[in-house]
Amino acid sequence: MNIALIGYGKMGKVIEQIAAERGHAVNLKIDLNNINDFNKENLNKSDVAIEFTGPHSAYENVMRCLEEGIPVVCGSTGWLDQFEKVAEYCNKRSGAFLYASNFSIGVNIFFEVNQHLAKIMNRQSGYEVKMTEVHHTAKKDAPSGTAITLAEQIIDNLDRKSSWINHPVAGDNELAITSVREDPAPGTHKVLYTSKVDDIEIIHTAHNRDGFALGAVLAAEFLKDKKGVFSMKDVLAL
Repeated sequence: MNIALIGYGKMGKVIEQIAAERGHAVNLKIDLNNINDFNKENLNKSDVAIEFTGPHSAYENVMRCLEEGIPVVCGSTGWLDQFEKVAEYCNKRSGAFLYASNFSIGVNIFFEVNQHLAKIMNRQSGYEVKMTEVHHTAKKDAPSGTAITLAEQIIDNLDRKSSWINHPVAGDNELAITSVREDPAPGTHKVLYTSKVDDIEIIHTAHNRDGFALGAVLAAEFLKDKKGVFSMKDVLAL
């Protein structure tokens, strides 16, 4: 495939490396220095776009790709208040769009474990639950998109929690998320259930960015020649 990278920071460079290892070519690389190259002519030379920028530009970038009929994989977080608009526009244009808060295969398995554990713990009222996420200092959003996904899964399955708060101290119906920013830290997410007698904790720790990049390329391979709105559950058949 020919892949357009919208966002050529640290993650974009790793995606480029993984894509090349899997036999693909990155024929367009867009960052702040060449934003004028993000146009119809250049996009139409690509089979699929992978968007990794930030919360303030992701929506417009994704919409531009869909407008030009280019399947787009998006890993930017912090913009999901506009997700339904993108999904509606994608279906209207008979386009292809895949969003994930985290493309790591391990994290997506972690999501499945988190949901299952929350369903079990719904019957165990003696346990309080809280979360911690740790990322590098350059991460622009807090809590992370992955942490929000984990929190929403817990809220959906745990009757005693109705919302999350990005603070170590929470009310009875709130799920506390503590965000830590330190270097180096590719990403760690912890979900802790604690009671008077014991703790149950599940943890995912990334060793590097390779797992995220591989998942993004797998998503691009999956999305090529498809129509509709998808997630990593579709890619990994979870």
